[in-house]
Amino acid sequence: MSLSDGVRAVLDRRLAAGSGAPIAVALSGGGDSRALALLAADWAQAHGRQLAILTVDHGLSPDSAAWSGACAALALRLGAAFHPLAWTGEKPAHGLPAAARAARHRLLADAARRIGARVVLLGHTASDLAEAAAMRAAGSTTPSPREWAPSPAWPEGRGVFLLRPMLTASRAQIRDWLAAQGETWIDDPANDDLRFARARARLAGPDAAEPLAPLGPELAALAAAAQVDAAGVVALPRAGLPPRLVAAAALCAAGTNRPPRADRLARVMEHLALDEPFIATLSGARIQAKAGRALFMREPGELLRTGLADQMMAPGEQVVWDGRFEIAAERVAVIAPLAGHAAQLPRDQRAALREIPARARAALPVVLDGDEASCPLLAQTPGLAIRNLVHERLLAASGAVEREP
Repeated sequence: MSLSDGVRAVLDRRLAAGSGAPIAVALSGGGDSRALALLAADWAQAHGRQLAILTVDHGLSPDSAAWSGACAALALRLGAAFHPLAWTGEKPAHGLPAAARAARHRLLADAARRIGARVVLLGHTASDLAEAAAMRAAGSTTPSPREWAPSPAWPEGRGVFLLRPMLTASRAQIRDWLAAQGETWIDDPANDDLRFARARARLAGPDAAEPLAPLGPELAALAAAAQVDAAGVVALPRAGLPPRLVAAAALCAAGTNRPPRADRLARVMEHLALDEPFIATLSGARIQAKAGRALFMREPGELLRTGLADQMMAPGEQVVWDGRFEIAAERVAVIAPLAGHAAQLPRDQRAALREIPARARAALPVVLDGDEASCPLLAQTPGLAIRNLVHERLLAASGAVEREP
């Protein structure tokens, strides 16, 4: 199958042809993302979709402004909206590639949400898969990119998915295709800088590798069957839980974004298999398991560690509280963690609070109004709308969402 046919097949399978939302393409100006932008533009035009080009200037090269200019020129040529993004502020002395990748995902997710795009196309290839495998063989924890996955930026990436439609093509094949089209591209010298693990893997590794297999319907079905209460506590049947779902449930219930270490996850899996009561922490979540059920909830100690502060909201403002609840205000409101305010709740809300595990209560949001408090998760609060993100995020992480919403 040709490069263009392969990309079209993936876009047909994953994107909603009739959607009014724009399709976002992350364009660096390198060969892979340039080819993707050209192919995505053809697909968007054929299906009546708008195309948006997102370009991140990391500020790490003296040529970065010129590269952004080249991306803007391609967007203009394709009739696409151009959105320049910049990673500003101090850069770390160590772990620069990982920090740059995290910043890029945050910026792309924020921009996608701002323009109404639900999917961001990325130009990863089979060569990137091979390099990630080589890096892991050398001791790195670099994950392999998947064709379809939720944005790893949280909470910025809520509701945003990443699509990589070129994972079956090698970098060499893509450059051959570009050359045949008479296209040129940018080569970033950092890609050959052997101080970085990616460059060393590129030099030593094979040119291509096969894409990862889909997560599978079993994992998605387990996530869909999870029970999530108003406080974001996830309940799962204890038997037969796969490690990936345990890790995802911990992240989602805690509202955090750092996946658990492999050794800590392995210990939790050992306890689950013993079918004995136990309590453990994982990625900021408290896991309570007994009989045939495991509960995942926010670890109370995270409230002290993160220093969750009171937040003043203005009319029309939207925030994500504690990584788990999206709150939209139609009036001025002060949001605070429940800890220390439970006695100020109305009697009916205090009664409802008793249905929530005690360890899951401290960080729940309350609206302060003088000496009174109200928890919008327990009762409707005038001028405030709240949405529980925990189950939605769990479904996305488990492969239950297979195409553009």
